[in-house]
Amino acid sequence: MFPLHDVVPSPSRIGLEMIGIQAGAPLELDLRVESVSEGVLVTGTLTAPVNGECSRCLTPFDERVEVGLTELFAYPDSITEATTEEDEVGRVVGDLIDLEQPIIDAVGLELPFSPVCRPDCPGLCPQCGVPLATAEPGHHHDEIDPRWAKLAGMLRPDTDGGPE
Repeated sequence: MFPLHDVVPSPSRIGLEMIGIQAGAPLELDLRVESVSEGVLVTGTLTAPVNGECSRCLTPFDERVEVGLTELFAYPDSITEATTEEDEVGRVVGDLIDLEQPIIDAVGLELPFSPVCRPDCPGLCPQCGVPLATAEPGHHHDEIDPRWAKLAGMLRPDTDGGPE
């Protein structure tokens, strides 16, 4: 067993359409690599900066994500290698293991499908598109109920609509 503490650049963009780790961003690895009977077990955490766009108000934001990793890489000619599909478990090739796909999978599962800039983000005004977080208090639009709109058009312009 040996610990591995390293910072490496992200080989590509990792994540979803609205949120992800940019290519070249620093990936902080805090891992424990140990030999077990069937292969090499890698456990630990990955920490990285993520950039996203709020799904409610479309504001860009930056934060950090911490992802737990647990991955077994099978030794050649082990029972695990013989009893699993090629894409089910990683393989030890020579003396090397490739962490790229397990990292991509773990980050993809950790990131939110609909990211928000903050938990209480009110989003955009459905009528004018102004971000409600920065709009004046009581922001609203006077709208006539569509069921009564035709009647409002029948009123004479010189009346206020009240009783005569």
